[in-house]
Amino acid sequence: MPALDAWVDEHGGVKGFAGGEAFDNTEIITWDADVLVPAALEASIHKDNAAEVKASIIVEGANAPTTPEADEILNEKGVLIIPDILANAGGVTVSYFEWAQNIQQFRWDEERVNAELDKKMSQAYSSVGEVATEFDVDMRTAAFVLAIRRVGKAALARVHIKTDLSF
Repeated sequence: MPALDAWVDEHGGVKGFAGGEAFDNTEIITWDADVLVPAALEASIHKDNAAEVKASIIVEGANAPTTPEADEILNEKGVLIIPDILANAGGVTVSYFEWAQNIQQFRWDEERVNAELDKKMSQAYSSVGEVATEFDVDMRTAAFVLAIRRVGKAALARVHIKTDLSF
């Protein structure tokens, strides 16, 4: 690793490093792995490579790394896909924590931020999982169903508030 770090510092990347073998970066999607985390490009898993994915779990770190056609193929294979809308929620959640702290003029230490984030992400994963089980759907569909439920509930609450106001 130190030699690789030095190479990257000097050359700006890993290309040409003598301590490894070059490969086509599109091959990574089909490598033998338990968990695959596509975290760079949109549509990196598509109809032409989805059938070759060997991982049993995909955690979408990038935005929309799986095309709808690939999603269908992977779901048919029984691959658990943690959709980007759920897997990427941590960064947005921490941004909210920062905003809330700034408004209230206080500061959490890193340990508190991580504990709160763990709690929120665990709750989110559980909620999506419960909806997936309830409707017998994949996690992406369940995340959308949950989001629509929440927006609908908020909209109904808003209408209720407006109609119950008496002046």
